[in-house]
Amino acid sequence: MRVVSGIQPTGNLHLGNYLGAVKQWVRMQDEVAAQGGETMYFIADLHGLTQWIDPRELTANTIEMTATMIAAGIDPERSILWNQARVPAHSELTWLLNNVARVGWLNRMTQFKDKAGKDREGASVGLYDYPVLMAADVLLYKTTHVPVGEDQKQHLELARDIATKFNTDYGVELFPLPEPMVSKEAPRIMSLRDATSKMSKSNPSEMSRVHLVDSDDDIAAKFRKAKTDPDPLPDSFDALAERPEARNLVTIYAALADRTPQSVVEEYAGQGFGQFKPALADLAVSVLSPIRDRLTRLLDDRAAVSAVLAKGAEKAAALAAPTLRAAQDAMGLEL
Repeated sequence: MRVVSGIQPTGNLHLGNYLGAVKQWVRMQDEVAAQGGETMYFIADLHGLTQWIDPRELTANTIEMTATMIAAGIDPERSILWNQARVPAHSELTWLLNNVARVGWLNRMTQFKDKAGKDREGASVGLYDYPVLMAADVLLYKTTHVPVGEDQKQHLELARDIATKFNTDYGVELFPLPEPMVSKEAPRIMSLRDATSKMSKSNPSEMSRVHLVDSDDDIAAKFRKAKTDPDPLPDSFDALAERPEARNLVTIYAALADRTPQSVVEEYAGQGFGQFKPALADLAVSVLSPIRDRLTRLLDDRAAVSAVLAKGAEKAAALAAPTLRAAQDAMGLEL
């Protein structure tokens, strides 16, 4: 069993990133190891180029993202941790797979339509083609399982289609078909100011999200001022279906405490948010402050964080080389 997943280096991760992805990866690190498998996590800096970004910002974000993952519990001695750009095989396999993927397949990718908006002609070729790079990221390591959210399942299906066509076209069994790992426990964390939209760095309101680098006072203040409704909590989580702000705060509490949302509402049933929000703030501070403190220490020595990526890239490159060579050979590129 080999689990591979990546995250773009956006910088300054927030609570939604942590609970929705990184915390899940930490858990998988333990679960997969217990089954004799391995976990591989990469910083998707090549994907970060699909929309213009200042080069210095991309470099800083890559280091900060790596430090955040380590601070949150990803162990570079137990999981391979690297950034794409240090393993050229990602780019090389992408070009090979570009000649297998079909234009019609890419035209169906909904995320390109969402990100390009009305200016499709002005979007970069990279933004259009990045699902093929995603396929290469996975197929390069003969991945068996990929943690994906619902919005990424379409890209994994594309990777499976590309793998099937490659194997069929060239009469090989080179690429196994990776299976999705859609964690039912991974919560969808919404804005603290508008629970109909996801918690996002792009929201202009700082009060809409909790950053992993926020001080204890800032964390507490953001939860105390989070939007809610005047009704008390019920004794059933399902009863919050039409109360998005309340549902979001209960979901966050449950995720931070490693509990079910149902158990949380049972504990606080009949209480208002005047009682619940301070309890949530205290919980968030107790969970996030150690991560922030470890992150701060790691960022005091960015060269050491870069060295972690370099070491991980050596391991990743060694796994990637035979697959790339086999793909080249299958396509008649033997030297």
